[in-house]
Amino acid sequence: MQFDDKIKSFLKEHHVLTLATYGGKYPYCANCFYAYDNEKNHFICLSEEKTKHIKYLTHSNKVALSVVLETEKVGKIQGAQINAVMRKPKDDTEYKSAKKNYLKRFPYAILTNTDIWIIEPYFIKYTDNRLGFGKKIIWGNLDAK
Repeated sequence: MQFDDKIKSFLKEHHVLTLATYGGKYPYCANCFYAYDNEKNHFICLSEEKTKHIKYLTHSNKVALSVVLETEKVGKIQGAQINAVMRKPKDDTEYKSAKKNYLKRFPYAILTNTDIWIIEPYFIKYTDNRLGFGKKIIWGNLDAK
């Protein structure tokens, strides 16, 4: 399925996502800085193993994300609701590529000693009121994973 350029552009413009994980009993949300790799169509974020949202990945690696433009102007509302799979890089090559991509966006992160995570979307519902009130662009398949 073709990935819409409007979605790519929106995701590249922003840098904070809300990540929701589920630990079997309770859901949990965390806000994370991210770099978006539009060639690979995935997000890259940093987080420590000891955090609750990462611990919950042992229950399920399926996550939900949102990326929004904060605005009070209804005609400018934009946002993406995303279903994805979250994982560590598969190998050293993917790790180095993800780290390079993340550090390009957030150079000061070189000072951190934390884990790199890849978030691969399989469903995105993008809303952009600039295209018309409530205009939605759907990418992917919610039941794909």
